[in-house]
Amino acid sequence: MKKSIAIDMDNVLVDIELNWINWYEKAFGLRVEREAMRGIPEDAAFPDPIAARSLLYQPGFFLNAPIIEGAAEALQSLKEHYDLYIVSAAMEFPNSLIEKHDWLARYLPFISWRNIVLCGDKSIIGTDILIDDHTKNLDPFKGETILFTAGHNINVERHTRVNNWAEALDLLLVEERLAP
Repeated sequence: MKKSIAIDMDNVLVDIELNWINWYEKAFGLRVEREAMRGIPEDAAFPDPIAARSLLYQPGFFLNAPIIEGAAEALQSLKEHYDLYIVSAAMEFPNSLIEKHDWLARYLPFISWRNIVLCGDKSIIGTDILIDDHTKNLDPFKGETILFTAGHNINVERHTRVNNWAEALDLLLVEERLAP
């Protein structure tokens, strides 16, 4: 029997940081550099955090975000060895439900609708492994945790960290890990 992995979307599969920077610049004419997001909550990097957060409620924000480099190829490889589930806390932003569904169909069409969980609280997830960028999801998780690097979590040291999908594959496809 294969082990199972729950994989977060935002800042793990989807480059929400870059998308947010681009949307803020388009809406307000100010460019925030990605480095400004290091070690602080994402919205705090913007000159007007409330205005920045309002962008998350705009139609198209989640649908048109770019995929993180190597994500699709990595999931194709992992799918051969693991049961994969895409898990996103999508309830806070109503537009994100359909947009995340449609984004997954566009970029990861090999992931079945049966393996997509759009929820409000990830504590319900019972996979063997969780890959996420937020400690609020990783800390209570009962299985193995992998922290995917994002600007806001750069100073976190309490979970196994991967900086990109190449590192995630190296970690998850180690032969000993795949043994029953």
